[in-house]
Amino acid sequence: MKMQNDTLLVSRAALLGDRKAFSRLVEAYQSPMRRFFFNLTGGDEELSKDLAQETFIKAWLNISSFRAAAKFSTWLYRIAYNTFYDHVRARKNAAAADVEAVADHMAADAPDRDFGIDFVQSLIVLKEEERTAVLLFYMEDQTIEKVSKIMGCPQGTVKSHLHRGKEKLAVYFKNYRQ
Repeated sequence: MKMQNDTLLVSRAALLGDRKAFSRLVEAYQSPMRRFFFNLTGGDEELSKDLAQETFIKAWLNISSFRAAAKFSTWLYRIAYNTFYDHVRARKNAAAADVEAVADHMAADAPDRDFGIDFVQSLIVLKEEERTAVLLFYMEDQTIEKVSKIMGCPQGTVKSHLHRGKEKLAVYFKNYRQ
């Protein structure tokens, strides 16, 4: 039913320029988009809101290009994914942390491990692609097929990102276990 409702709202927005229909789509997807960006940005709430807003602006401007070959949510997450990576490239902040370097750093700080583990902070050990795949699959409950479409890569690559991401997170949590 949700997919039919989304398709109806998208049709009204695209064909009639119905802003109220698009507003209903924004209301339905605003929280998931903000959560997605919140986790991608390492907990930066303001940046998450800005990126979500930018995603919806891009979606509105390009709503007529939606082709219902996939769900609206998949199309919207693809825009969100591209928006985030445009932001990363613009800030030239694509340096990913290496698990071994993080493990060495954790070992050096071992006596000061009386703080709680924060999942959002644990995502820093993942490369951008791994983080995106993990968040979409585990946090947003997207299928591997949908994650593949959102990220624009083969399903096998998504599975590899998930596998490496889980391994790195396991090392992170093992080393930070209290």
